[in-house]
Amino acid sequence: MSIDIFGFRALWSPYFLVFMVLVIVGYMLLVSKFRHKFIRNESVGIKQQILFVTAIVLLYIIKGSPLDLLGHIMFSAHMTQMAFLYLVVPPLLILGIPDWLWRSFLRLPIIKRMFNFFTKPLFALISFNAFFSFYHIPLVFDFVKTNMLLHAGYTILLFMLAIFMWFPLVNQLPERTSLSGVKKVAYIFGSGILMTPACALIIFADAPLFATYSDASAWLVAMELCVPASALSGLTLSGPEMFNGLPIVEDQQLGGILMKIIQEIVLGVALGYTFFAWYRKENSSNEENDPIPSHLQPIK
Repeated sequence: MSIDIFGFRALWSPYFLVFMVLVIVGYMLLVSKFRHKFIRNESVGIKQQILFVTAIVLLYIIKGSPLDLLGHIMFSAHMTQMAFLYLVVPPLLILGIPDWLWRSFLRLPIIKRMFNFFTKPLFALISFNAFFSFYHIPLVFDFVKTNMLLHAGYTILLFMLAIFMWFPLVNQLPERTSLSGVKKVAYIFGSGILMTPACALIIFADAPLFATYSDASAWLVAMELCVPASALSGLTLSGPEMFNGLPIVEDQQLGGILMKIIQEIVLGVALGYTFFAWYRKENSSNEENDPIPSHLQPIK
């Protein structure tokens, strides 16, 4: 059966789309027409603008497109959502915001104190992965997925913790550099290790873990988070298997595998970026210490 039966609003989240468009328009105005209102402002390159717009477009695809609806039907789609929402969007968002805008934002007293505390590398790494793992305890997962306010609140909390986790690794502010090259490498490996237990629990489970993907009544309650009640009331639904061709356990295992694969790809890119940035920095330092090329130096 096609998911089109849930209607345009459930499939495309038009209000969320309008909000995302306004965010992009607001960003473009800030970095062009209104940037003179910020101290030490500089022109923002097209590459940085593309990073920000890409992050917002991905955010809409994850939470506003049919993928969001599929995430309530297929566990594998849900885990794909989480992987992109917490591992791909945050670093793109951080890199897409210019340094002078970050400094103005972090100058606000409450924001400054929050970032000073929550972006301490070890705390940021442990807190995100702890809340991520806690969320995937079956009792917690089903409870959160069947309560609209809790689900929205936990999603926002995890997204903020993901921002805090990525900030020490990718932010470009010299005064906010808390990790050296070697420590960044350790940080990346630590992130990969800390998420492994939650993924392993899901991958190696031989029975359905989550009622919201296996029990019809719990699933229908969870569906109310993205489908208007008026649309659901006119449908006769027996469960997610009506739309999912995969058996429940296999879909569940696929979700854990996809989460881990996407994480490894993202962390691999981050590791490569960190290594080459470190290499360039070391080379530039050596050139500054020895500015005269060796073939031009006097013979002793």
